[in-house]
Amino acid sequence: MNRIKKENLMELQLLFSVTKKDFVITWFSGKGAGGQHRNKHQNCCRLKHPESGVHTIGQNSRSRKQNLEDAFLKLTKHPVFKNWINMITHRIMLKKDNSEELQQIVNEAMKSENLKIEYYQGK
Repeated sequence: MNRIKKENLMELQLLFSVTKKDFVITWFSGKGAGGQHRNKHQNCCRLKHPESGVHTIGQNSRSRKQNLEDAFLKLTKHPVFKNWINMITHRIMLKKDNSEELQQIVNEAMKSENLKIEYYQGK
């Protein structure tokens, strides 16, 4: 596991965040053994992240909270979700890098010594 040094901590910045609002959470009754209790309560969780298209299910516990945590944990380990995070991160980093670099190029090109003014005398 990677350890982050305190002096490098200042260099870290939040690029984007994924919140509970970004997910669709549905509850359903579990299948299998458990009888009346299992059929009567909707403790199983189906978690979907529409942007990445990943969906996971948490149904190993009798607790709604635990099933939701399990579904989120499965989602964070899902390879498609990891690829989506990498893709978004790269897009953001490219935009940041390109916008600063592009601004420098424009500023350099717009210096007065680099501009040439021509007059057109049409007939």
